[in-house]
Amino acid sequence: MATHPEILWAQRSSETEDEKNIVYVTINLPDVQVDTIKYDLTPTSMSFSAKAGLQSKGIPEKDYEFKVEFFGEVVPEQSKKRVSSRDIALILRKKEKKVEFWPRLTKEKIKTPFIKTDFSKWVDEDEQEGEALKPDDDYDMDMGGMGGMGGPPGMPGMGGMPGMGGMPGMGGMGGMGGMPGGMDIEAMLASMKAQGGPQAGEEEEGTDSDDDGPPPLEDA
Repeated sequence: MATHPEILWAQRSSETEDEKNIVYVTINLPDVQVDTIKYDLTPTSMSFSAKAGLQSKGIPEKDYEFKVEFFGEVVPEQSKKRVSSRDIALILRKKEKKVEFWPRLTKEKIKTPFIKTDFSKWVDEDEQEGEALKPDDDYDMDMGGMGGMGGPPGMPGMGGMPGMGGMPGMGGMGGMGGMPGGMDIEAMLASMKAQGGPQAGEEEEGTDSDDDGPPPLEDA
């Protein structure tokens, strides 16, 4: 008697973009004998059968098969599949474009223990914008939300803090703790010089260990 192989699935949805209106199906079948695969995809269903096992490695041969009626229709001629000795990966194009997800893979609401959610590809319906996987045979992740790496807020491109070498002015650093707001180092040194305080060179010599300026920025 044939056994059901494990099926993993995930999906994306869109009411405007075909390539984001898809279902990912992976049939997990290690040591599948590729030349025995029989696969039929229609707009409303998918049937599959194959033999798996490797006698030379002591892995018994077994027959596997299943048929699934889809919750909604797909477009077979716009769908893709990739076959390897480990699995059969499918990208099925949904016929109806809409934002809402299919509530399940199958037409009937019945318990099918061999059909499981593919958490490596799944995103929630309200979080899928910008997270869709590229609809290609390699299932590459789309890192679209991370382009540019412009730096933390307020520091675009890490270029929003002029004079990081000698830190002239320090006017934007909010008073440096005990300093009154708006007072910078140059103004402080000028005031001390006018009052007969230590010169700039002496100030630097005496404060090497006390205040080396703000810590260096970490690389983005």
